[in-house]
Amino acid sequence: MAKEVLGFIKLQIPAGLANPSPPVGPALGQRGLNIMDFCKAFNEKTKNLEKGSPIPVLITAHKDKTFKFITKLPPVSHYLKKAAKIDKGSSTPGRELVGKITMKNIEKIANEKMADLNAINLEGAVNMVKGSAVSMGIEVVN
Repeated sequence: MAKEVLGFIKLQIPAGLANPSPPVGPALGQRGLNIMDFCKAFNEKTKNLEKGSPIPVLITAHKDKTFKFITKLPPVSHYLKKAAKIDKGSSTPGRELVGKITMKNIEKIANEKMADLNAINLEGAVNMVKGSAVSMGIEVVN
């Protein structure tokens, strides 16, 4: 018989840098899960990724105080900021441009994020990434 699910926890943790401090500790502690076991498992799973890049994680907490977790790739905005060499997006997108990015970079990001995106094909994924870039105030050039 399958384990009874207590709940789901969504967090965004820097790759390889999970520790018991907030947000990890309080989120897992209130469900009675072993915080250090999660931190060790998460750090082990993300050790090959770029250290410090934000990793979305979905933790499934079970009634018997065990857990499973799924990690995803960093958000599209992280890749866009890295490719455009900027620290943050525009505070007024549409009026102020903060950087430029090429279509080649957009396609590369879309190809990498394809598994996490809700797109049928690569063309749809490219359009999603392009839309994210425009909403961050990044100009897309050919």
